[in-house]
Amino acid sequence: MSVKIPLPDEDSLSTEIKDALASLPPLNVFRMVANAPASFKGFLELAMSILMRSEFNARLREYAVLRVAHANNCDYVWTQHLTVAKRTGITDSEISVIADEETVSSLDDEGNLLCRAADEISTEVSLSDDVLVLLIEHYGHRQATELILCISYFNMLCRFVESTRVELEEENVL
Repeated sequence: MSVKIPLPDEDSLSTEIKDALASLPPLNVFRMVANAPASFKGFLELAMSILMRSEFNARLREYAVLRVAHANNCDYVWTQHLTVAKRTGITDSEISVIADEETVSSLDDEGNLLCRAADEISTEVSLSDDVLVLLIEHYGHRQATELILCISYFNMLCRFVESTRVELEEENVL
C-alpha cells in the first residue's frame, strides 16, 4: 500500500463543507481539499472564478489545462479535463498533439501559443518576454492575466493532487 492522505470522513466535516460538497460534482479533489477546511471555500471560489466567470474562452482554456496536466504528469487533472475539453469542441487529434508533441507545433498558431505558455509556466515558473508579449497582443491585459492565472492554478492543482495522492473516481462524474 502506498502512502497517501485519506479523504476526510464525512462525519468529520462541518455542515458548511458537507453542504458545499453536496452541491458539487462528487470529485475526490473537492473532498481532499476539505481536509484543509480553512482553505476550502477560497479554493472553490478561485476554481469557479477561473472555470465559470473568466472572460477567457473555455475551449482555448482547455488547451492550456490539458497541457499543464501533461507537463505535470497529472493523470487526475488530465482525465477530468479530457471530458471538459471534448465538451468544448477539442478534437481527438488535437488532444493527441497536446499529449504527444514535446513542443507543440501542430496545432494552429493560437493553440501552439497556449501550449507554449502552459509549458513555460509549468517548467520554467515564469513566461518568457516573447510569450508574454504575444499573449498581451492577442488577448489584452485582462484575458492574458486570466489565462496566466488559470495556468498557474492548474499547476498548483496538479501538485496538490499528485502530492496528496488523490485517486481518480471509479466512474466519470463530469
